[in-house]
Amino acid sequence: MRKLTVALVIAALAGIATAHAQTYPTRPVTLIVPYPAGGPSDTLARVLAEGMRGPLGQPVIIENVSGAGGSLGTGRVARSAPDGYTLSLGHVQTHVINGATQNLNYDLVKDFEPVTLIADTPQWIVAKAAFPAGNLKEMIAWMKANPGKATAGTVGVGGPTDIAGIMFQKSTGTAFQFVPYRGGAPLIQDLIAGQIDLTFGQAANYLGPVRAGKLKPYAVLASKRWWAAPDVPTIQEAGGPELVSTFWHGMWVAKGTPKDIVAKLNAAVSQALEVPAV
Repeated sequence: MRKLTVALVIAALAGIATAHAQTYPTRPVTLIVPYPAGGPSDTLARVLAEGMRGPLGQPVIIENVSGAGGSLGTGRVARSAPDGYTLSLGHVQTHVINGATQNLNYDLVKDFEPVTLIADTPQWIVAKAAFPAGNLKEMIAWMKANPGKATAGTVGVGGPTDIAGIMFQKSTGTAFQFVPYRGGAPLIQDLIAGQIDLTFGQAANYLGPVRAGKLKPYAVLASKRWWAAPDVPTIQEAGGPELVSTFWHGMWVAKGTPKDIVAKLNAAVSQALEVPAV
C-alpha cells in the first residue's frame, strides 16, 4: 500500500510538471535590465524581448532597475519567485566582477540559474572627435606628456570599462582620471558632447557615432579585428600592449526555477536570435 501511495504521488508530480511546461507562460514575463534605458544592455534587451514574444506567446516587458554597478536590478531577480516570470539580463560585470568587488546580499553562483549566453562584443578604445591624437601611439605619447589630464568614462566602479582602463594604464605607463557613470547611455552622451575624453567601452555601443564621425576609434581590445569595423586595428596592430577584453551578455532566472521553464526560455532566445533582423 505504501509503495502504491509513493508511486501515485510521483505520477501526480510528473503530471503537474508536464502541465506546467505546457502552460508556461500564462502572463507577461518581466526582463530586468540593471542599467538605465538607452544603453547597450537596454537596447539588446528590447530587441531580444520583441523576438521572444512569438515563441513564448506572451509579451516580455523590460524594466530598468539601475544602480550600484548593476547589482540592484540583479539582486531583485535573485530574490524573485523561481517561476520564470522575472528574468535577469546581465553581463561580465553583473554576474562575475561584482561578486569580487562588492559586498552583495546574494550569491552569483548559488542564487541564479543560467538560461543562455546571448551576445559577445569586444571592447575598444574610443575618444571624442576632437581628442588631440591621430592614432594609438600618439594617444599614449600625449597621455605621457600630460599625465592625469585626460578623463575616461566608466560604467560604475570596478566594471569592465574601469578594469580595461586600469590595465591599459599599467601596461603603457600612462595616467588619466576615471569618471564613473550610472550607465552606458549617459556616458556616451557626454563623450559625444566632449565632456570627457575617452572610454574603453563595448564596441557595439559606439559603432553608430563612430560611423557618423562623432567619435574617434583607436583600437579594438581583441586578438583580431572586429567584423563590424574591420578598418579599426587591434591594440597590438596599433602599437599598443597585448590587451584583450570582451563584453558578453547572458540571461538568468532565480535558482530553483523548473528546468522545463529554463529550457523554454532558452529555446525562445535561440529562436529570436535566428531571425536575421534580430
